[in-house]
Amino acid sequence: MSFLVEHFLKYVSFDTQSDEESNKTPSSDGQMVFARYLKDELLSLGLEEVSLDENGYLYATLPANTDKEVPVIGFIAHMDTSPDMSGKDVSPRIVNNYDGTDIVLCKEEGIILSPSQFPELLQHKGEDLIVTDGKTLLGADDKAGIAEIVSAMVYLQQHPEIKHGKIRIGFNPDEEIGLGAHKFDVEKFGCEWAYTMDGGEVGELEFENFNAASAKVTFKGCNVHPGYAKDKMTNSILVANRFMSMLPEQETPEHTEAYEGFYHVVGIKGSVEETVVNYIIRDHDRTLFEHRKEEMKRLADRINEIYGKGTATVELHDQYYNMRQQIEPVMHVVDIAFQAMKEAGVEPHVRAIRGGTDGAQLSFKGLPCPNIFAGGLNFHGRYEFIPIPSMEKAMNVIVKIAELTAKTELTKTA
Repeated sequence: MSFLVEHFLKYVSFDTQSDEESNKTPSSDGQMVFARYLKDELLSLGLEEVSLDENGYLYATLPANTDKEVPVIGFIAHMDTSPDMSGKDVSPRIVNNYDGTDIVLCKEEGIILSPSQFPELLQHKGEDLIVTDGKTLLGADDKAGIAEIVSAMVYLQQHPEIKHGKIRIGFNPDEEIGLGAHKFDVEKFGCEWAYTMDGGEVGELEFENFNAASAKVTFKGCNVHPGYAKDKMTNSILVANRFMSMLPEQETPEHTEAYEGFYHVVGIKGSVEETVVNYIIRDHDRTLFEHRKEEMKRLADRINEIYGKGTATVELHDQYYNMRQQIEPVMHVVDIAFQAMKEAGVEPHVRAIRGGTDGAQLSFKGLPCPNIFAGGLNFHGRYEFIPIPSMEKAMNVIVKIAELTAKTELTKTA
C-alpha cells in the first residue's frame, strides 16, 4: 500500500466531526487529538518549524533546497469533518478495479452506492476506489487533502533534484462550520500565497466563491385562547409563512446553478407567540448579494406594515466574500496551478465554487489562496468515496506547483 493511501486510511480513523453548537476552538476534542497526532508525525518526517497552538492550528515547514530567492508558498487543508453525518468509527474499504456496477456498502441495511444514482462513478471505472461501510461519511473532505500535502512533502524530500523554495503547510480545525480561517495566523504562516487542497473532482481549480451571509428573522405574535381569538390573535407561525412566500420561489438552491444566487431557509422554530426562521444568503456578484440582504429587510418592513411595528426583525451577518477580487491582482498564482495540472496530466476545470472555502477568508486576510481538487466525491454523507488515482494526481499537482514556482523565479533571475 502506498504511503499516500496508508496515511489517508489512518487519518480517517480519527473522529473529528466539528460542532456548530460549541463555543470553543477547536469545536470538538477529537480535532485536537488528531492535530497532536499530525504534529508528532510531521516531526518524525523531518519537517521543521512544526508548531501547534492552543486553538488546534498546526503549521510546519519544508525548507528550500535552493539558494535562489523563491517565494514562500503554502498548502492548507482542514482537519474537521462535516456535522451532517457521523465521522466516528469510520470503516473504509478499497474496491479494486471498479467494474462499473453497484457497490454494496452495507448488505444488512441495503445501502448501495450505485451509478444509477451517482453516474460520476462510471468516470472512474477501472480505478481503485475507497468507500465507506454506509454507516458514516468517509472523511475525504478534507483528510484526503492532508494526506496529499504530507505525501507531497515526503516526495520532495526523497527527490532533491526537484528544486523548490520554502514551503509552509497548515492544517486547521472547524472549516465545516465556517470558522476554519478565523484564528489562522497568516503572519506566522509567512507565505506570499497558498492553496487550499479542498476541492472535489479531479481538475477543479477555483478562485471564485459565493458572497455569504446569514439571516435570522424573528416574528412576534399575540397568543390568546383560540376560541376567542377573532381580531385578537396574531399567529407568528403564519406570519413567518407569509414572509417566506414573499421571497422568489425560484431563487432557492434546488432551482439554481452556476453563478445564480439564492435564499436558503435552513431552520424554523416557532410557536404562536414567536417564530424564528434562519436563512443563508448567497451570490457571486457583490452587488446582487447586497441587494438580497436589502430585500430581506424590505420584506420585514412590509410585514410590519401589515401586522404592526415590531412584528418582524432581521439580523444579518456577513460570513465571507468572493475571493476573486483578491486573486485577480495576483493571477499568476492561478496560472501556476493551471500549468502544474497540465504538467501532471490533469485537465484543469476552472469554475466558481457554489459555496465557501477557508481560502476565501484567508484571501481577505492578506493570503491569496485559490482552491484545488482533493479528489473526493459525494462529500458529507454515507455515499462519499474517493478514487485512489485522484489522490495521486492531487499529490503530483502539489509537487508540480512547488517545482514551477521555483522554476519561474529561477528563470527570472538567470
